[in-house]
Amino acid sequence: MALDAATLALTAKELESQLVDARIDKIFEPTRDEIVLNLRSRTAAYKLLLSARSGSARACLTQEVFENPAVPPSFCMLLRKHYTGGRLLAVRTIEEERIMFFDFQCTSEMGDTVVNTIAAELMGRYSNLVLVQKENQAFPEQEGKIIDALKRVDFEDSEIRQLLPGLRYTLPPKPERTSFLNTNPMGLLAALVQKDLPVGSALGKLTGGVGPVVCREAAYRAFGAEEVVADSMTEAQKKSLLEALEQVQEAYRSGGVPTMVLVQGQPVEFSFLPLTQYEGAELVSYPTYSELLEGYYAKKDQVERLKQKSKELAKTVKNLHERAVRKAAARREEQAESASSEQLRIYGEILSANLWGVERGAKEVTLTNYYTGEPVTIPLDVRLSPSANAQKYFKEYKKKQTAARLLTKLIEESDAEAAYLETVCYEVETATGEAALNEIRMELKSQGYLKYFKLKDKKQKPADFLRYRSSDGFEILVGRNNAQNDRLTLKTARGKDLWFHVQKAPGSHVVVLSYGEDIPNKTKEEAASLAALHSSVYSADMGAVKVAVDYTFVKHVWKANGAKPGMVLYDPYETAYVTPDAALEKALRK
Repeated sequence: MALDAATLALTAKELESQLVDARIDKIFEPTRDEIVLNLRSRTAAYKLLLSARSGSARACLTQEVFENPAVPPSFCMLLRKHYTGGRLLAVRTIEEERIMFFDFQCTSEMGDTVVNTIAAELMGRYSNLVLVQKENQAFPEQEGKIIDALKRVDFEDSEIRQLLPGLRYTLPPKPERTSFLNTNPMGLLAALVQKDLPVGSALGKLTGGVGPVVCREAAYRAFGAEEVVADSMTEAQKKSLLEALEQVQEAYRSGGVPTMVLVQGQPVEFSFLPLTQYEGAELVSYPTYSELLEGYYAKKDQVERLKQKSKELAKTVKNLHERAVRKAAARREEQAESASSEQLRIYGEILSANLWGVERGAKEVTLTNYYTGEPVTIPLDVRLSPSANAQKYFKEYKKKQTAARLLTKLIEESDAEAAYLETVCYEVETATGEAALNEIRMELKSQGYLKYFKLKDKKQKPADFLRYRSSDGFEILVGRNNAQNDRLTLKTARGKDLWFHVQKAPGSHVVVLSYGEDIPNKTKEEAASLAALHSSVYSADMGAVKVAVDYTFVKHVWKANGAKPGMVLYDPYETAYVTPDAALEKALRK
């Protein structure tokens, strides 16, 4: 659901009560669609997130920890120039508009006191952040000169409204609609009865300020699951609808109850009032609108944020993997062709035995194959003598034999490279942040795949293993990438520690630290489940499918000479069949 004007207005009131008089301490731009303002008041510190991402546009306080780029983007630098140190004067909205204004008292380059505003336009795919400076009192409250916009809109993008530095900031065009929350319910009812539409749909067409879910909620409170057409309502139904409209308006006037709807544990909707239309769903209320928005969008945003950062790397690794697969396929084809080398040897031997019967300059000759007793036609090079033709076949035979021997080794190398790059593809997909992605980039550079990558933050510490504690009290370590897998298996773990890995698929190395003790079966099952969870085999919707996980003592695991990072051999081993359990992973996490 997109943030509607009603919920936005209540969020703005809440933010104003908390943040007025707070000053901007730091400004960050974690991704191209998000700004984070660190604010400090006399008594507390806050992080204000302004997101213009189309699927999760919002303005709220956040507790999330962001990974910021090493070099701030140009828009972030502009914000720092004009807004750092600014004191928040007000948080405003305009009726029925999905725009939140943050007015800051700032000091200009000339030392003058100015009012700089951040207009957070939270309108789905048209979401934007616009920096506006009010030059003098002649401008209306919502207008001023545009300093810049996160997403510039020029004359080619829109003939009606441009967002470019130096232009006057104006509000977007507004369709003529009746206010759902500020119009007398009798007036709404009078307009509704003219529509030949279901009541929920008719409310959405006629009114503004609330989203479709609120319109459906009013209809549901009036009629339940029954679909009632607006122009066919009975007097009793009109009375029920009036009461429902009054309930929704009263909920808004009283400040509402920030509520999220969960279906099978997944958030599906949110609003400023309990949504009773979702029968059987779980309704979760939050103390603040910021916490509601954070709870609804945080996980979704985290995935999207990481996808943005890893997009280029994922494309590079995918191309490398596809190239390795194509190379292996081409070498197999070449190897199949070399299987015909025996025929070349036979041609050479037959020619050598029958030189007297071969006419010089002939294009071909038919001779008896003394291996089978049947006639065989042998192509000849007209430029060569019969003897030279025989020697030519012997040379081609030796060449193909040599190629066959080399191709066997080259195919093994290509298969190993493809398997390695498949594990890197999995690593990129499951990376948990910029630090993890940088480790993968450094790994690829060390293997000669990335020539020009240079780690900008040389002080960056390598990420630690994922750490778990089994039900029996044993520590379980999980590698996050190939470099960590090598470090975990070959340097951290000891001979009697138990090593786990999903069978015949990319995945993390998992080690149970035994400290010389016997490892119980319960811990083995939990470690095997973690190995399955941290592998390319696992997906959230796989149900109760059993996954094969190999395990052995660390002393039975070794690395072949020249093997790629994370690629090891092991023997002997045993295999466990487990069902991955995401809830178990959370329970064991240290």
